[in-house]
Amino acid sequence: MIWRLVKTETTLSLRDKVGPLWGVGLPLVLLVVLGNVPSLREPDPALGGLTLFDLYVPVLVLFNLAMLALVAVPTVLAGYRENGVLRRLRTTPIGPARVLAAQLVANLGIAVVATIVFLGTARLAFGVGLPQPGFLVAWILVAAAMLAIGLLITALAPGRPQATAIGTVLYFPLMFFAGLWVPISQMPPTLRDIAHVTPLGAGMQAFEAAYAGGFPAAQPLLVLTAYAVVCAAAAIRFFRWS
Repeated sequence: MIWRLVKTETTLSLRDKVGPLWGVGLPLVLLVVLGNVPSLREPDPALGGLTLFDLYVPVLVLFNLAMLALVAVPTVLAGYRENGVLRRLRTTPIGPARVLAAQLVANLGIAVVATIVFLGTARLAFGVGLPQPGFLVAWILVAAAMLAIGLLITALAPGRPQATAIGTVLYFPLMFFAGLWVPISQMPPTLRDIAHVTPLGAGMQAFEAAYAGGFPAAQPLLVLTAYAVVCAAAAIRFFRWS
């Protein structure tokens, strides 16, 4: 039953414009555009020999996770609650919890496919090396942290418009601290310190370590774990089915 729900939620998610268009299509277009800018593909000693484009590949992976977790998931789930779907499901054998789980799995599946496409395109089209296995550990923790934050937004938002607004407003500062506009290593010390304790900043820190050939340090992994645990617990505590 759960896999049929996952299939249904995946189909609904693909029909929605937020996840496929803004969460997958836009970062893929940015990847191709940035990959064709020669100045971004010159090794920079300040970046440990990496190019700016090398850094933008994991940033766009974070772009995808953030858009799905902060906007797509809260918008859909808050809409279900607002329209009474979750309340009505409480009287059926399916139950609302399974629908929530199916929605999370569906978006996680979209994120997995998108990440593979991003990394594959960067490798095959632009010669960017693949990250070390520590990238997978970091990716799982980033996905868990961001989905937990998305669930917390869903729990606290009174309706679909508010959930979309909260997620969108939160998206931009988190992406700033992920290095979308300015690489974290080039930020002033104060902003760099703040970035390292944000979920996407910690995720980027872990991704950079994996791309540099090492395993992510304990600090960013612990930050991500803390966000995942605390936000998930708060979401469970405050979640409303109607």
